[in-house]
Amino acid sequence: MATELEKLVDQGKQAFAAKKYDQATASFKDAATAYEAKNDALHAAEMKNNLSVALLQTGKPQAAYEAAIDTDKVFAKTGDVKRQAMAIGNQAAALEALKKYDQALEAYERSAEHFREVDESEMRSMVLQSAAAIKLRRGKFMDSAFSMIGSVDATKKPNLMQKILRRLLRIIS
Repeated sequence: MATELEKLVDQGKQAFAAKKYDQATASFKDAATAYEAKNDALHAAEMKNNLSVALLQTGKPQAAYEAAIDTDKVFAKTGDVKRQAMAIGNQAAALEALKKYDQALEAYERSAEHFREVDESEMRSMVLQSAAAIKLRRGKFMDSAFSMIGSVDATKKPNLMQKILRRLLRIIS
């Protein structure tokens, strides 16, 4: 039988899946607070990352960043490199939404490195694409092309569009 806290987490996940981001935000925030009260830093960090993603969806990047800040350190202490990388990626997305592009780029690259460590090629590819988009937006076309090549190369099973993109990017670089 699920506990009240587990039900709260499930409600947040269901609300997020239904694109009811305000509801998801409330559920994840309450769950994070409850886990903190139980001195369960790991689950609290997970809920704060969920909260961060939901807050980004509601157009609140500063609150999203504040929710995710330092959660990567909680995961690092437990040796959970995948969730550490995800937390850094969430921070990067919030920083990007705040138009703090240098910080976002650095965070995306750190996230990608951690994803590489745990052989999470699809997640690594996504954060590398985000990094490339920042470089492109800032007019760094060659850096962007190399980042895009890296993101496509990080994908173990590229789809047809990724294969075409890889060829085009190699031609222009």
